[in-house]
Amino acid sequence: MMQHSPSHKAVSNWLLFGVFMLIVQILLGGITRLTGSGLSITEWDVVTGSLPPLNQTAWLQEFDKYKATPQFKLLNTDFTLSNFKFIFFWEWFHRLWARVMGMVFAVGFIYFMVRGAFKKKW
Repeated sequence: MMQHSPSHKAVSNWLLFGVFMLIVQILLGGITRLTGSGLSITEWDVVTGSLPPLNQTAWLQEFDKYKATPQFKLLNTDFTLSNFKFIFFWEWFHRLWARVMGMVFAVGFIYFMVRGAFKKKW
């Protein structure tokens, strides 16, 4: 039986976790698509976009921006703020999960690279 080093197991676990996160991202993408949530966030700021609106005024501002989009004008003219919050959540969560995936990959890659955990034969 072949013995693997602790670094090999750690890299394997990191990669398996990445595969799990990718599967979740695909599922979230499907939910986002099926709920028609895909264009509900009209502006996506790299830093501040990680948080959804945090109060009623902010929600109303985001909803007003959404009302100016073709998606609202052509498909969702009957939407209430509650409907908007539902589709906003799925798009926001899909994007947030992608950010987390990117961080898990980048931090793990840098960590393992610095520690010399990657072998040439891999």
